[in-house]
Amino acid sequence: MQVASANTVPGYDPIKGMQRIKTYPPPPSARAVCKDPIAALTTAQLTTLDPQGARAKLFSKENPEAAKVGDILLVRLKNGDDFAGVCMNIRRRGIDTAILLRGNLTRVGVEMWYKVYSPNVDGIEVVQRREKRARRARLYYLRKPKHDVGSVENVVRQYQRQRAMLRSADVRSRDANSNKKKSNKKGKK
Repeated sequence: MQVASANTVPGYDPIKGMQRIKTYPPPPSARAVCKDPIAALTTAQLTTLDPQGARAKLFSKENPEAAKVGDILLVRLKNGDDFAGVCMNIRRRGIDTAILLRGNLTRVGVEMWYKVYSPNVDGIEVVQRREKRARRARLYYLRKPKHDVGSVENVVRQYQRQRAMLRSADVRSRDANSNKKKSNKKGKK
Protein backbone atom coordinates (compact mmCIF):
# COMPACT_ATOMS: atom_id res chain seq x y z
CA MET A 1 0.00 0.00 0.00
CA GLN A 2 1.40 3.35 -1.02
CA VAL A 3 0.87 6.52 0.94
CA ALA A 4 0.65 9.76 -0.99
CA SER A 5 3.56 11.94 -0.10
CA ALA A 6 3.39 15.70 0.05
CA ASN A 7 5.35 15.91 -3.21
CA THR A 8 2.73 13.99 -5.19
CA VAL A 9 -0.27 16.16 -4.25
CA PRO A 10 -0.87 18.76 -6.99
CA GLY A 11 -0.88 22.36 -5.86
CA TYR A 12 0.98 21.62 -2.62
CA ASP A 13 4.10 23.54 -1.76
CA PRO A 14 5.84 22.28 1.39
CA ILE A 15 7.13 25.77 2.21
CA LYS A 16 3.91 27.77 1.65
CA GLY A 17 1.47 25.03 2.55
CA MET A 18 -1.71 24.45 0.46
CA GLN A 19 -2.16 26.78 -2.48
CA ARG A 20 -5.42 27.81 -4.04
CA ILE A 21 -6.39 26.08 -7.27
CA LYS A 22 -7.43 28.44 -10.02
CA THR A 23 -11.16 28.09 -10.74
CA TYR A 24 -13.26 29.41 -13.59
CA PRO A 25 -16.91 30.47 -13.56
CA PRO A 26 -19.39 27.97 -15.04
CA PRO A 27 -20.40 28.45 -18.68
CA PRO A 28 -23.67 30.31 -19.29
CA SER A 29 -26.68 28.07 -18.91
CA ALA A 30 -28.80 27.14 -21.91
CA ARG A 31 -31.88 27.93 -19.78
CA ALA A 32 -30.84 31.58 -19.73
CA VAL A 33 -31.04 31.66 -23.53
CA CYS A 34 -34.11 29.45 -23.99
CA LYS A 35 -36.48 28.69 -21.11
CA ASP A 36 -38.18 25.68 -22.76
CA PRO A 37 -36.04 24.24 -25.59
CA ILE A 38 -38.39 21.33 -26.37
CA ALA A 39 -41.35 23.66 -26.95
CA ALA A 40 -39.18 25.96 -29.09
CA LEU A 41 -38.01 23.02 -31.20
CA THR A 42 -41.58 21.73 -31.59
CA THR A 43 -42.91 25.11 -32.74
CA ALA A 44 -40.00 25.50 -35.18
CA GLN A 45 -40.74 22.09 -36.70
CA LEU A 46 -44.49 22.77 -36.86
CA THR A 47 -43.94 26.04 -38.71
CA THR A 48 -41.75 24.19 -41.20
CA LEU A 49 -44.01 21.17 -41.75
CA ASP A 50 -47.41 22.90 -41.40
CA PRO A 51 -46.95 26.57 -42.32
CA GLN A 52 -50.67 27.42 -42.63
CA GLY A 53 -51.62 25.43 -39.53
CA ALA A 54 -54.32 23.48 -41.39
CA ARG A 55 -53.36 20.08 -40.01
CA ALA A 56 -52.96 21.42 -36.49
CA LYS A 57 -56.46 22.89 -36.75
CA LEU A 58 -57.86 19.64 -38.22
CA PHE A 59 -56.75 17.64 -35.15
CA SER A 60 -57.08 20.29 -32.43
CA LYS A 61 -59.28 19.47 -29.44
CA GLU A 62 -60.55 23.06 -29.29
CA ASN A 63 -61.85 23.05 -32.88
CA PRO A 64 -65.48 21.83 -33.05
CA GLU A 65 -65.01 20.98 -36.75
CA ALA A 66 -61.93 18.85 -36.06
CA ALA A 67 -61.61 15.25 -37.20
CA LYS A 68 -62.76 12.90 -34.49
CA VAL A 69 -62.62 9.20 -33.79
CA GLY A 70 -65.18 7.38 -35.95
CA ASP A 71 -64.92 9.73 -38.94
CA ILE A 72 -63.94 8.41 -42.35
CA LEU A 73 -60.65 10.02 -43.40
CA LEU A 74 -58.78 10.01 -46.70
CA VAL A 75 -54.98 10.30 -46.55
CA ARG A 76 -53.17 11.30 -49.74
CA LEU A 77 -49.47 10.50 -49.95
CA LYS A 78 -46.80 12.18 -52.09
CA ASN A 79 -46.15 8.97 -54.01
CA GLY A 80 -49.75 8.95 -55.26
CA ASP A 81 -51.15 6.29 -52.95
CA ASP A 82 -54.41 7.07 -51.17
CA PHE A 83 -55.74 5.27 -48.13
CA ALA A 84 -59.20 5.75 -46.69
CA GLY A 85 -60.56 4.28 -43.52
CA VAL A 86 -62.39 4.80 -40.29
CA CYS A 87 -60.34 6.73 -37.73
CA MET A 88 -59.88 4.40 -34.75
CA ASN A 89 -57.39 6.39 -32.71
CA ILE A 90 -55.88 9.88 -32.63
CA ARG A 91 -52.60 10.06 -30.75
CA ARG A 92 -51.76 13.70 -29.99
CA ARG A 93 -48.04 14.03 -29.26
CA GLY A 94 -47.08 17.44 -30.68
CA ILE A 95 -44.99 16.91 -33.79
CA ASP A 96 -45.53 13.13 -33.54
CA THR A 97 -49.33 13.35 -33.76
CA ALA A 98 -50.62 10.27 -35.55
CA ILE A 99 -53.90 8.67 -36.60
CA LEU A 100 -54.87 5.02 -36.91
CA LEU A 101 -57.15 4.26 -39.86
CA ARG A 102 -58.92 0.97 -40.53
CA GLY A 103 -59.98 0.11 -44.05
CA ASN A 104 -60.26 -2.88 -46.34
CA LEU A 105 -57.79 -3.87 -49.03
CA THR A 106 -58.82 -6.87 -51.15
CA ARG A 107 -61.49 -7.79 -48.55
CA VAL A 108 -58.97 -7.94 -45.73
CA GLY A 109 -59.15 -5.50 -42.81
CA VAL A 110 -56.03 -3.32 -42.72
CA GLU A 111 -54.96 -0.79 -40.10
CA MET A 112 -52.45 1.92 -40.94
CA TRP A 113 -50.77 4.50 -38.71
CA TYR A 114 -50.09 7.86 -40.37
CA LYS A 115 -48.06 10.68 -38.89
CA VAL A 116 -50.08 13.85 -39.40
CA TYR A 117 -47.08 16.14 -39.96
CA SER A 118 -45.04 13.72 -42.06
CA PRO A 119 -43.57 15.24 -45.22
CA ASN A 120 -44.75 12.12 -47.09
CA VAL A 121 -48.40 12.95 -46.35
CA ASP A 122 -49.74 15.26 -49.03
CA GLY A 123 -53.14 15.87 -47.48
CA ILE A 124 -55.79 14.59 -45.08
CA GLU A 125 -59.49 15.04 -45.78
CA VAL A 126 -62.59 14.25 -43.76
CA VAL A 127 -64.79 12.25 -46.15
CA GLN A 128 -67.70 11.59 -43.82
CA ARG A 129 -68.38 12.50 -40.23
CA ARG A 130 -69.86 10.08 -37.75
CA GLU A 131 -73.53 10.86 -37.04
CA LYS A 132 -73.26 10.37 -33.30
CA ARG A 133 -70.30 11.20 -31.12
CA ALA A 134 -68.18 8.15 -30.35
CA ARG A 135 -68.33 7.34 -26.66
CA ARG A 136 -64.82 5.94 -26.64
CA ALA A 137 -61.44 7.55 -27.28
CA ARG A 138 -60.20 4.47 -29.16
CA LEU A 139 -62.48 2.33 -31.26
CA TYR A 140 -60.57 -0.94 -31.08
CA TYR A 141 -63.84 -2.84 -30.95
CA LEU A 142 -64.15 -2.19 -34.71
CA ARG A 143 -61.73 -5.08 -35.17
CA LYS A 144 -64.44 -7.55 -34.19
CA PRO A 145 -66.59 -8.82 -37.08
CA LYS A 146 -69.77 -7.71 -35.34
CA HIS A 147 -68.73 -4.03 -35.36
CA ASP A 148 -66.52 -3.96 -38.46
CA VAL A 149 -67.52 -1.16 -40.83
CA GLY A 150 -66.06 -2.98 -43.83
CA SER A 151 -65.03 -1.23 -47.00
CA VAL A 152 -65.44 2.53 -47.14
CA GLU A 153 -64.57 2.57 -50.84
CA ASN A 154 -68.10 3.48 -51.98
CA VAL A 155 -68.32 6.39 -49.54
CA VAL A 156 -64.96 7.73 -50.72
CA ARG A 157 -65.89 7.33 -54.39
CA GLN A 158 -69.12 9.27 -53.85
CA TYR A 159 -67.20 12.00 -51.99
CA GLN A 160 -64.69 12.31 -54.84
CA ARG A 161 -67.52 12.51 -57.40
CA GLN A 162 -69.15 15.33 -55.46
CA ARG A 163 -65.86 17.22 -55.24
CA ALA A 164 -65.31 16.79 -58.98
CA MET A 165 -68.84 18.07 -59.70
CA LEU A 166 -68.28 21.12 -57.50
CA ARG A 167 -64.97 21.86 -59.19
CA SER A 168 -66.44 21.55 -62.68
CA ALA A 169 -69.41 23.76 -61.70
CA ASP A 170 -66.98 26.34 -60.33
CA VAL A 171 -64.94 26.24 -63.55
CA ARG A 172 -68.11 26.57 -65.66
CA SER A 173 -69.27 29.58 -63.66
CA ARG A 174 -65.86 31.20 -64.11
CA ASP A 175 -65.97 30.54 -67.84
CA ALA A 176 -69.51 31.93 -68.10
CA ASN A 177 -68.50 35.08 -66.25
CA SER A 178 -65.43 35.55 -68.42
CA ASN A 179 -67.53 35.14 -71.58
CA LYS A 180 -69.98 37.79 -70.38
CA LYS A 181 -67.16 40.23 -69.77
CA LYS A 182 -65.72 39.55 -73.21
CA SER A 183 -69.09 39.99 -74.91
CA ASN A 184 -69.61 43.30 -73.11
CA LYS A 185 -66.25 44.53 -74.29
CA LYS A 186 -67.03 43.49 -77.85
CA GLY A 187 -70.39 45.26 -77.76
CA LYS A 188 -68.83 48.54 -76.68
CA LYS A 189 -66.36 48.63 -79.56
